[in-house]
Amino acid sequence: MKPLAIWIAAASFSLTSQIAFAQAASGTYIQLEAQPTQTAADTRVRVYASQTENVFGYRLGRSWFAVVMGPYASREAATAALREMRQAGLAPSDAFLTNGERFGDQYWPAPGDARPPLTAPAPAAEAAAETAPAVEDAAPQVVDAAPAAPEPAPEVEAIPEESVQDARVSEQALTQDEKELLQTALGWAGFYDAAVDGAFGRGTRGAMEAWQLAQGFAPTGVLTTAQRAQLVGAYNSVLDGMNLQLVRDTAAGVEVLIPTGAVSFTEYEPPFARFGPKGAIPAQVLLISQSGDQNRLFGLYEILQTLAIFPPEGERSRKDASFEIAGTSADVQSYVSAQLEDGQIKGFALVWPAGDSARFDRIRDEMKGSFNAIDGVLDPAIASPDEDQAIDLVAGLQIRKPKTSRTGFYIDMQGRVLTDAMAVESCEEISIDGSHPATVTMTDTDLGIAVLTPDEALSPQSVAAFQTQVPRLQTEIAVAGYPYGGVLVTPTLTFGRLADIRGLNGEEDLKRLTLTARDGDAGGPVFDNGGAVLGMLLPKVAQDGQLLPPDVSFIIDADRIVAALSGAGIATDTTDTLAFMPPETLTLRAAESTVLVSCW
Repeated sequence: MKPLAIWIAAASFSLTSQIAFAQAASGTYIQLEAQPTQTAADTRVRVYASQTENVFGYRLGRSWFAVVMGPYASREAATAALREMRQAGLAPSDAFLTNGERFGDQYWPAPGDARPPLTAPAPAAEAAAETAPAVEDAAPQVVDAAPAAPEPAPEVEAIPEESVQDARVSEQALTQDEKELLQTALGWAGFYDAAVDGAFGRGTRGAMEAWQLAQGFAPTGVLTTAQRAQLVGAYNSVLDGMNLQLVRDTAAGVEVLIPTGAVSFTEYEPPFARFGPKGAIPAQVLLISQSGDQNRLFGLYEILQTLAIFPPEGERSRKDASFEIAGTSADVQSYVSAQLEDGQIKGFALVWPAGDSARFDRIRDEMKGSFNAIDGVLDPAIASPDEDQAIDLVAGLQIRKPKTSRTGFYIDMQGRVLTDAMAVESCEEISIDGSHPATVTMTDTDLGIAVLTPDEALSPQSVAAFQTQVPRLQTEIAVAGYPYGGVLVTPTLTFGRLADIRGLNGEEDLKRLTLTARDGDAGGPVFDNGGAVLGMLLPKVAQDGQLLPPDVSFIIDADRIVAALSGAGIATDTTDTLAFMPPETLTLRAAESTVLVSCW
C-alpha cells in the first residue's frame, strides 16, 4: 500500500506546488537533499521530477549539488507543501526550507532546456462528480481521484549510464519506502521471497543479480537508476487503465481503493454494495456491511461459499472475528475478507477473470492495504424488493449450483449414506445436505448403488431399517426424495403401489412400482406401510430405445442391498415386521433419514 499512497499523495501535492509556483518567481524553497557528485544528483533530481513538479537542481559551492522544489510565494506555503511531501513519503525527514541564497548555477534542467509544462489536474470534487455513480438516495463517492500508479513522467534527458560505484551512490540516497518498493517489485517479478524491510542484504542482492541476468544486464547485484526505473515500471504497468480510486461509501461505512477503470457502482443489495463490470473485463467488487455478532459472521462465511463467484478450490481461513476466502476456477479467481468489530461486519470481495493473476494480485493487495471501516453500516431497507428476487439468489448473486442433485439415506449411525451410483460417478466434489463433504467409499455398479462416507462423522436422527419380509402386492408404498433438488429443504413423499416383486423380465433383485417419480428422487428410500425400507429407487434409464410409461419405476431389492453392504463390511439394521404407520408419522421418519446428495 505504501507505493500507492505515495503516488496518490504526490498527485494531490503537485496541484499545491503548481499554484504556489505560479504566484511568484522567487521566495522560499524546499531543499530535499544534496549530493556530493553531479552524477548522483542527476539521478536523484530525475527521481523527484518523475513524481512531482517544480523540481530543480542547483550547485552548492564547488562540490555539492542541491535538489530543491519551489520557489513558493511564502514560507507558510512552503511549510504546508513540505508537510504534504513528508506525509506522502516523498520528502526525507531532514528536508528543510531555505531562501536560496547559497544556490549557485542551475544544473537541472540545463540552461535552455524546456521546462515541463505546468498542467493542474482537475479538482478532486470535479473528478469525483465525473466518476462517481449516482443513485437516487445514496451511492459511494470517489474521495481521491488520483491514479494508483504514476502517470508517465514528462520527456526528459535520458538517464545517464552509471558505473557500479555511481549506482551505489544513487542507491544510498533512496528513502526507506523506495527501498521497500524495490524489494516488493523484485518479489512480484519472482526473484525475491524474503521480508520487505528495505535492508539490502544477501537475499536482496542475490535477487537483484538474478533480475539483472534475466534482463540481459551485467549481474552486479546493484541496480542502476535506469534498472530501478525499469523494474518498478514493470511492477506498476499491470495497473494501467485500472484507475484505482479511493472510494468512500458512507451508507456501507467502508472506505477502500477500487479499480474504477474496470468496475462501477450498480446497486445496494444488503449486505453488499455491488460494483459491476463497466468494460470488457468481467470483474466485480462487493463491499460487505451489516450488523451482527460472531454467529452472523460465521453464517456469512458459509453463505459466501455457496455463491458461484467463489469457486470451491482455494484457501479458506476463519478466525474468531474475521475470515478470508480465496477461490480459483477455469473461469474466475476471487478473494473475500471480512472482520467483526463493535457489532459490525465489514469487508470486501474482488472477483476477477482467471488468467490475469498478476493484475488480480496487485489490486487485491492494494484493496487490503487501503481498506478502512468508517462510521455507518448498510441499512437492510436501503434496497426495496423487486421482481428479480429468486430462491437461488443471495443478495442478487447467483448461488453455486451442483451438476446434479439426487437423494440418499442414512444406513448407519456413523452417517454413511446409500445413493444412486450413477449420480456420483463423475463428481469432483460431493456433499450431503449441501454442507457436509463426503467421499464415495463403496460402489456396486451391477446393483447401481454407492455408499458415501462423510468427511466428518455425522449423527443422524434415524437410519434405514431394511425390510426382509416379502411384501404383499398392491400394498401402498412411498418414496422419499428431493424431486426439485435443493429448492425444498425437506424431502417430499411420493405415494404409489407395489406392482410386482420382480422386474419386467423376472429379475429377482428388482421390484416394480406404480409410482411417478422425478430424476431427483433417484437414490431415495422406498418405504412400506410400517416405515421399513423395501429398497432404493433407481433412476429411469431408457433401454434399447424403449421408454416406459411415466408411472413405471423400479427399486433395487432390500435383500440385495443388505448382502452387498455386508460384503463390504457395513452392518445395517433389518426388520421382518409388517406394520402400519400413518402418513404423517411416515413423513417425519423420512425427514430424519433422507438426505440431499449434491454432485459438484
